[in-house]
Amino acid sequence: MFDVLPSSFIPSSFSLRRVRFIFPLLLLVLVLETCVLAQDQSKTEEERRKQFLKAREEMKTLPFTPSPEATPRPKPKPVRPVATPAPEATPAPKPAATPTPKPPEPEATPKPKPKPEPEATPRPRSRPRPEPTATPKPHATPTPIPAPRSPITAPVVIEKQSFEEQHSYQPAPAPGWFEHWKFLTKSIRYEIDHAPVLAHRWRYIVVHNSGTRQGNAKAFDYYHLHVRKMPNGLAYHFVIGNGTSTGDGEIEIGNRWKRQINGGHVHSDYLNNIALGICLVGDFNRDTPSKNQLEACDELIRYLRQRVGKINGQQAIVKPHREINPPRWPTDCPGAHFPYNWIHSRYFQPGT
Repeated sequence: MFDVLPSSFIPSSFSLRRVRFIFPLLLLVLVLETCVLAQDQSKTEEERRKQFLKAREEMKTLPFTPSPEATPRPKPKPVRPVATPAPEATPAPKPAATPTPKPPEPEATPKPKPKPEPEATPRPRSRPRPEPTATPKPHATPTPIPAPRSPITAPVVIEKQSFEEQHSYQPAPAPGWFEHWKFLTKSIRYEIDHAPVLAHRWRYIVVHNSGTRQGNAKAFDYYHLHVRKMPNGLAYHFVIGNGTSTGDGEIEIGNRWKRQINGGHVHSDYLNNIALGICLVGDFNRDTPSKNQLEACDELIRYLRQRVGKINGQQAIVKPHREINPPRWPTDCPGAHFPYNWIHSRYFQPGT
């Protein structure tokens, strides 16, 4: 930058070191001047800000002197002529109200009450002879007919027995040495044997069809739980497959048997509480149950009849659904092509 200066302007004694010393000083002066200018500007800004705040305060104080209109006039409650009790409302003291002094009827000059006949000195009404109330027949304090003690003790004994029967469990049948089970596998028999079966509870075994050509216990459980909204899910205690979703003749045990709770397969709460439900997968209005299904059903029914025990010397009664459902809700389950003769001949019991 110093090359533009004429050589006469720069003295010969002017050295490069002095130039380096003067240049920072010049910069410092410029910086100080800019600081001074900035302070002046900040001051002016502060003054403007103060003026603005002052003006705003003045604007605030002025409008808040509430005009007499602003003070909410108590609105003299529009005098509704109806509200101010009309002179009719103030029950005008009807001249009739001021009891027109009816010439004080001499009260019929109170009829001298014809000397209250001494009521014939009120006949002592013959003082109803205090019927000696037969000196209240001491009712013989009903000779406490010594209630024969025998009938009192009898109900207690019966009640105790019924209580014990309700809370006693049916033991599992002893395994037979010569029994051969094709479809009742060892694991199935174990599940059936280890359920807490109450004695004298299950009186019926009811056979159903699913009404579908395929399915299994899991599918039916989902349908009953989420579609039919049955809180305990699968309505049956057992399901026997037809070879579509499970094996042909494969037996599945439902949660209702494991928990020993009532079924949901018959249109009767009473029957659901005493009847086991077995469902064969299939629509037997169009098809017939497979041979394996019938054999598995037969094995399961025979084993269940041993497991639940007898009631009054009689084994559990086996019925197709349509023969046990209340007449008010007729059904064709387990279908027109189900072999009813097979079930009747195999499990017939007189009087059932």
